[in-house]
Formats: sequence, C-alpha cells, structure tokens
Amino acid sequence: MAERAPRVVAELGRPETPEETAARKAENSRKHRQRQTLRNLVLALVASLGLMLVIVLIVPRSNTAIERDVDVPAVAEQVQPAFSNDLAVPVLPEGWRANAAEVRNSKADQVTAWYVGYLTPGDEYIGMSQAVGANPSWVSTQLARTLPVGTTEIAGVDWTVYDNRTSDADVGNARYGLVAEAGEQTIILIGTASPEEFAELATALAPTITAQGSTDSE
Repeated sequence: MAERAPRVVAELGRPETPEETAARKAENSRKHRQRQTLRNLVLALVASLGLMLVIVLIVPRSNTAIERDVDVPAVAEQVQPAFSNDLAVPVLPEGWRANAAEVRNSKADQVTAWYVGYLTPGDEYIGMSQAVGANPSWVSTQLARTLPVGTTEIAGVDWTVYDNRTSDADVGNARYGLVAEAGEQTIILIGTASPEEFAELATALAPTITAQGSTDSE
C-alpha cells in the first residue's frame, strides 16, 4: 500500500512537519472545546429562561391589592396605657375593615394621637386620628392646611366640615374631613370616602365622643 503523501499547507507552500500537524490538531481541538462550551452555556441559559417562564405562568396572581385586616380592639388594648382618655374603637357594620391601627407622634406639634385607617364598603379610605391636647397647628396639618366650609350635627355631635373634593390643590387624602371636639379631646376624620360613609363612621364614634365630653364637664 502506497504511503499517504504529507498534507501541503497553502500558507506554507510545503507539506506540514509532524510538529506542525500536531500543533494544528491541538488548536482545532481547543477551538472545538470552546464552541462546545459556548453551546452548552447558551443551552443552559435557554433552559433557565424557560423554567422561569413556566414558573411565572403557573404561579397564581391577583390584580387585587393585598390589604391587611387589623384587629383594632386588640391594638387599642395594647396601647391604651399610653393615653389618659379612652381610645375610640367604633363598632362598624359588615364591609368596613381597618388596615392600620397605631400611635402616631408629631414631634413638630408635640401631639400624640391614636390613629386608625379604615377602608369603607365602597373601598374608599377614612383615617381617624384621636388626640388629647391637640393644638391648631396639628389640626391644620392633618387637614392639609385647608379651610372649613361649615358645620354639621351627626348623632348629637357637632362636626366642622372640610370639603376639598372639587379643589385643584394637592390635598393628599384630605379630600373630605370632619373635626369634632369634646373637652380636651379632638377627633379628626379625613379621607376619600363619601360624606355618607363619613357620617356612618361619625355615628359609630358618637358614644365615645359624648362620653368623653361628659367626663370632662364633671
């Protein structure tokens, strides 16, 4: 059998030496391994992205915001020792819920208040703040420094009305507000709910406000 003629390399113009052949094969082998490594990396990346897509598709999601349902009476019982007056814990009908209940301290006005954030049956917000010894600056801040438009009586309690629903000013959540005073106690309601829902909450607060006023007058 005739021997195979050495491979002629165009760049060299002559047959390869054994050393050059070995070097060429080693380089080809190295390049092949690199291509395989890159291919495996791409395949792994594609597989990972596919797995993530599957997880996103199978995990149930909801467009409804997660809302806390706070036990207001339980929180009030815990923080009551910090207050000299009875904290307001109104009993509200089904459909009302609270998403916050806490003590708030205003360092600027030196006022400590009991705050509860309510969500109404119409999915609107009313924030209740109750404080003893509140000053005009604190009250004004709570109401976004807006002016009252009148007064109203709800369940025997006189309330000052703040109605900013048609205002173009940025008043935050103070679209509508009610303020009542009983002795040294001030209760402020602000939010985005309707006046009817405000009246419902104010009616539930009336026993606490009336009792506080009676205590202060003794």
